[in-house]
Amino acid sequence: MTDHYTEALHEVIEAKAEHRAPKPAEGEEKAPTPVVDLMAALEKSVADARERRGETASGGEATVHEMPKTKKKATKKTTRRKTA
Repeated sequence: MTDHYTEALHEVIEAKAEHRAPKPAEGEEKAPTPVVDLMAALEKSVADARERRGETASGGEATVHEMPKTKKKATKKTTRRKTA
């Protein structure tokens, strides 16, 4: 049984000592993964959701409302007594 990792590591060490680039790793080259346009996928998802709800596709811009300010409740501080 051969230890490919150790062999590759020794090759990298030797290459660095000789100030050269190590030879490329052997093995299968993987096909590049297709890039997904996340923004386009999100826009399509939003358009599909609007269509399912019966909204128009160009529903316009959303309106932004100021959230009402909440009143802070007064908190009662309690003190604990130490027990011996």
